[in-house]
Amino acid sequence: MSGDLPAFDAIVIGAGPTGLACGLELKRRGLSAMIVDKGCVVNSLYNYPTHMTFFTTPELLEIGDIPMTSMYEKPTRTEALKYYRRVAEHYKLDIHQYERVEAIDGSDGAFTVPTTDRRGAQHCYRAKKIVVSTGYYDVPNLLGVPGEDLPKVIHYYKEPHPYYNHDVLVVGAKNSAAIATLELYWTQARVTLVHRGPAIHKHVKYWIKPNIENRIRNGEVKAYFNSHVIEILPSAVRIHTPEGNVEIKNDFVLAMIG
Repeated sequence: MSGDLPAFDAIVIGAGPTGLACGLELKRRGLSAMIVDKGCVVNSLYNYPTHMTFFTTPELLEIGDIPMTSMYEKPTRTEALKYYRRVAEHYKLDIHQYERVEAIDGSDGAFTVPTTDRRGAQHCYRAKKIVVSTGYYDVPNLLGVPGEDLPKVIHYYKEPHPYYNHDVLVVGAKNSAAIATLELYWTQARVTLVHRGPAIHKHVKYWIKPNIENRIRNGEVKAYFNSHVIEILPSAVRIHTPEGNVEIKNDFVLAMIG
């Protein structure tokens, strides 16, 4: 192992809330730590819908004994991003953003971690310990169908405006899919929902579930249940339904399946 590589007591892979909490706890204990993330600080939260409101209260999002303030009972995505930036600044955490870990080599007490930054430059660090805090949000579940690689297929819904006056297929029937469907409908997109199950999922929030069900019942949103996508085409989508295969005119596919 080269002795001139930057060395740390620990390297934390992932700069989400848990990675930040690990980094600040290591610093509190007098240990040197670097946090590295292939995206920005709390990259997963950044990729949440722009105007999202959390289903939890502020105190459950707090780390490092720093209180989180919110204008309302439940914080928004924007408030959460501001809060975690404040935590990172307060504790002067050593965070390397937009730097991808390529491998973890070595063994306990003597790890080496090669990385590549956003400019393509390569780096390598030493660490006694490795903390893996990568979560799962940045690795979407795939539909596994032909055409899923088309640019029209989106796995991270941000806001409805780009889809105004377009034909949009939403895949899924849990909270993310239900919220996206409603926002798209309110923004005058022509929305179709497809789900493998028999109905909107029972765990969809109580103030959202009746709203989306009413839109479907009134024919304002077309829904295919017990159905699934079999192929995505540039201007259409083919789905399998209990009545047989159906081809639907389509501009965008939002795969809200986790």
